[in-house]
Amino acid sequence: MNKLSIFTKGLLKENPALVLILGMCPTLGVTTSAINGLGVGLATTFVVVLSNMIISMLKKLIPDNVHIPAYIVVIASLVTILQQLMAAYLPSLNESLGLFIPLIVVNCIVLGRAEAFASKNNVADSALDGLGMGLGFTIALTILGAIREVLGAGSIFDLKFYDGDGIIGFILAPGAFLVLGYLVAGCRRLINKIYKKEE
Repeated sequence: MNKLSIFTKGLLKENPALVLILGMCPTLGVTTSAINGLGVGLATTFVVVLSNMIISMLKKLIPDNVHIPAYIVVIASLVTILQQLMAAYLPSLNESLGLFIPLIVVNCIVLGRAEAFASKNNVADSALDGLGMGLGFTIALTILGAIREVLGAGSIFDLKFYDGDGIIGFILAPGAFLVLGYLVAGCRRLINKIYKKEE
């Protein structure tokens, strides 16, 4: 597998949120606005890139019978650092995202990439894999948040573009499921078109 395909598979073909359907807790819970989706996506990207690199470096030192707990310690340490940095430099975003930042520790995208890729590959490839998966997740969450914010509040990135109320259902949980369903269907259709042409 070449380096470009390691990076790009997470953007579309194996997008964590829209194809693999992983990380649904933040995907549905936090994407009431584009800025929240972008914030959680970038936070997850930070953790998955660094955890992939660290686990790839330490893979030969971690015994097989404790590899999952060891990965969780690495991930939890990175999330703690991230949360302290956000509290210091981005307090409003940190407050807005609340519990979803600590929940990155148990996000199956991060642990899944550590187990499936970083534990078997070199540091550079692991960093690329984490970056691709993280950016794919970020793009999906930002688009989902933007659509919900436009339809539910009449704004995007907190910039109001029409007066009045939006459709409140899109800010609530049912709106998240509805928009996600359409995004998943659209993504699958796009993947089918792209990869049919390649065959």
